[in-house]
Amino acid sequence: MSLVEYEDSDTEATRTSATSVTSVTNLKERFHIELAPEVRGPRLEAQYYEAPHVTELTYNPTYEAIWAPVEGPTLPYSKGTLETIPKNSPTGYVEEYAMSDFHFDHQFHNFNTLSQLSNLNPNRTEGESGAKRKGAMLFSDPKDSSFMGPWAPPPVSAEERSIPYQELPMDVLAREERELNKEKDQDQNKKKRRDMDMVETKSIFHGKSLHDYQGRTYIDAPSELKTGPHECFIPKKLIHTWVGHTKGVSAIRFFPRSGHLLLSAGLDSKVKLWDVYNDRQCLRTFKGHQKAVRDICFSNDGRRFLSCGYDRYLRLWDTETGECLGSFTNGRIPYCVKFNPDDNRQHEFLVGGSDKKIIQWDVRKNSIVQEYDQHLGAVNTITFIDDNRRFVTSSDDKSIRIWEYGIPVVIKYISEPHMHSMPSIAVHPNGNWFVGQSLDNQLLVYSTRERFKLNKKKRFLGHLVAGFACQLNFAPDGRFIMSGDADGKLWFWDWKSTKVYRTLRCHNGVCIGCEWHPIEASRVATCGWDGAIHYWD
Repeated sequence: MSLVEYEDSDTEATRTSATSVTSVTNLKERFHIELAPEVRGPRLEAQYYEAPHVTELTYNPTYEAIWAPVEGPTLPYSKGTLETIPKNSPTGYVEEYAMSDFHFDHQFHNFNTLSQLSNLNPNRTEGESGAKRKGAMLFSDPKDSSFMGPWAPPPVSAEERSIPYQELPMDVLAREERELNKEKDQDQNKKKRRDMDMVETKSIFHGKSLHDYQGRTYIDAPSELKTGPHECFIPKKLIHTWVGHTKGVSAIRFFPRSGHLLLSAGLDSKVKLWDVYNDRQCLRTFKGHQKAVRDICFSNDGRRFLSCGYDRYLRLWDTETGECLGSFTNGRIPYCVKFNPDDNRQHEFLVGGSDKKIIQWDVRKNSIVQEYDQHLGAVNTITFIDDNRRFVTSSDDKSIRIWEYGIPVVIKYISEPHMHSMPSIAVHPNGNWFVGQSLDNQLLVYSTRERFKLNKKKRFLGHLVAGFACQLNFAPDGRFIMSGDADGKLWFWDWKSTKVYRTLRCHNGVCIGCEWHPIEASRVATCGWDGAIHYWD
């Protein structure tokens, strides 16, 4: 380089800067730079834009539009478009679909056996190969143009097009479902009729003559009985024992108002009627149950009574003639039965059973007219209160519920953490209190008024009933309350002081039931699992 061409440092820097500016300008003129992503315009313009949170479409999209690739930029770390769908299960999104049990079982078993959805075409031949029989899988590739959904009809040939219209496959399945349900109902009805025909309902009269010299039957009370209020006393000694049941006795009931007859329900599937005043013999035996009889209940006049047994049947009997007036069942085991105490509602009764329901039957229609379904366990007792406008039920769910008669809504729910199941409830003669036999070996007293509060000052203790459904009862004047226990004893308490008044050794096994005579103020009947019925005075 010659000295002529040499320049100072300032001049060289200026020349380099000018050259750089000229080069950038030339690049801008030669190239067109765009930083926005490339988006194909025609397809985007032909579709509607939907926000990610939209769950409903206001137009009918085509198949190509639904399965078209997503336009625009994607997240750099996204594995797929399914991550944008909100999850309603730990593994993804589960779509709700309404399907009957019949169709679900049909698809479920077919998928488990063939690893595919069923072919709903009824014209499919059995000789098709496995590859041809598989059809469209549930998770087929959506990009495949031949994929038309799991319920797509098979391809139709020209010959098949000439065949007249046939019933749709879903209609065929619905028709088959109706036919199966109809056959099932017919089989159940036949079984019920066969079971009822197998059990012969009859009664045996054990007396000498059904009528006396005046033409009266044993249903008529003796004329020397004087009904009215009596002062009650605690019995002291055993005066008679009725023996006739081959197994234990589960319940006893005196004839209403007069008490000249005693009805007993035995575990030997028989119901017996005993004479209380004359020779004290068995007057009639009622046979109609296949299994043990659980509970019995007289009507107000005593001319009819109900019996329920573990054979799932309730039977209505005529006390005088021994005729079975009707049989009722809902397929569940009845645990308690109670006539409506109103004189104008003697055609209705309530049943509590193992299905956690209280069922209201109408004898005239021989049908169910109401169901009370709120309990979480088997219903043990039904007791009417408040002038028969309401009734109290107890259950194995350790709760007490109060209902309005005819309205299946609980008006009062009593349940505490310390409560136990109450297999027996009795109402005080004044109607202001009801007492429950709690399985923690005590009697609890509740008010029958609006609040149904627990009376914490009245608790009757001393007996052992845990694990046994021992019944309790009141004296007609309300002065005493009594209950059996697991040791075969009968306990008497004073109502006011809650102190134990007396205990009687009644049975060798469990003393399960006790009844105070409605007229004889000092006489009590007890029954137990030893098969005997004792009469005390």
